[in-house]
Amino acid sequence: MVAQADASLPNYPQEKAILVESAVKSNSPAKEQLGSDFDRAMMQRCLELARRALGRTSPNPLVGAVIVKDGEIVGEGFHPRAGEPHAEVFALKAAGDRASGATAYVNLEPCNHYGRTPPCSEALVKAGVAKVVVGMVDPNPLVAGGGIARLQAAGIEVLVGVEEAACRQLNEAFVHRILYKRPLGILKYAMTLDGKIATTSGHSAWVTNQAARSEVHQLRAACDAVIVGGNTVRQDNPYLTSRQVGAHNPLRVVMSRRLNLPETARLWQTTDAPTLVMTEVGANPHFQEFLLKQGVEVVKFTSLTPDGAMAHLYERGFCSVLWECGGTLAASAIAQRAVQKILAFIAPKIIGGNHAPTPVGDLGFTTMDEALPLENVRWRVIGSDCLVEAYFHQKSQ
Repeated sequence: MVAQADASLPNYPQEKAILVESAVKSNSPAKEQLGSDFDRAMMQRCLELARRALGRTSPNPLVGAVIVKDGEIVGEGFHPRAGEPHAEVFALKAAGDRASGATAYVNLEPCNHYGRTPPCSEALVKAGVAKVVVGMVDPNPLVAGGGIARLQAAGIEVLVGVEEAACRQLNEAFVHRILYKRPLGILKYAMTLDGKIATTSGHSAWVTNQAARSEVHQLRAACDAVIVGGNTVRQDNPYLTSRQVGAHNPLRVVMSRRLNLPETARLWQTTDAPTLVMTEVGANPHFQEFLLKQGVEVVKFTSLTPDGAMAHLYERGFCSVLWECGGTLAASAIAQRAVQKILAFIAPKIIGGNHAPTPVGDLGFTTMDEALPLENVRWRVIGSDCLVEAYFHQKSQ
């Protein structure tokens, strides 16, 4: 049931592999800016439109499109969810006849294949656009430069790479899914300045301020699933919802080998958001029956591991998974390369205590040179707290 992640680029033809590799290095240094100031502004508008569907499009990417004629926006749109028309189709429909001779902006290369919907490259050709400005090449092997080639073959001018870094950032989870056959794993935790996520009694409400917690709610709304372990359910009794009216709620996932979980947990209230419990074959049949009666989905594994959980969520079509677990499960997820990105909220507080829990449990390291390095580190202040964002190097884990 559990396949091993393929950490290499797919076996594309060489010319496509070059395009894909350049398009997916989301952590590479910024290139010189392409296009005019107006081009970059229109690409930022594409990204703004695409974000309206955060958390709703998997396994598809987030895409926005804008049609401009004589310096004026005449049509725009975004892809709302898998199975519905792509961004270009909505934008072209809004533009109507004004699309002829216009410039189309799109943050991801137009598709060039028949899936649930017809190819967008053909729609752009049929509409008679004169130019297409593309944010980044699509790493999907079904596209991978084919959409650009089709537009150029029709005599349409194509400019690729405008606001490319921002375009890659928006769809980093989609890109990771395509390349590694796994969702992007994001480990989020909140800790005090001395590295504690709770007191020695397990009390953790609240480590961070309200502004930081609101940021977490927005993060959940952008992810497909959020994972916790049994201890988090017992200690914190979380909701794991986005707490925003009309916002997407991720699938709430609990990993528990023995199912020694409380029947009073808020997560079993499936009217708030769907919940999935991952466990092992034969674990607590009585509690499994209870969960099913509550409308909670139960998936059983012969051996429950973070990698197995991510493989299952990949098969469900997910692009991004948020790990909000305790230190033991976090260490296991890191060790099995189920985490690629770290979001650490740090509060200017001191708890102390030799046995107070920390964000990441034992990784078995005994010397400092074994520590896993993080790269592309960014930080910003949120109220009185600090958010540090960083990535594991794929080869360092």
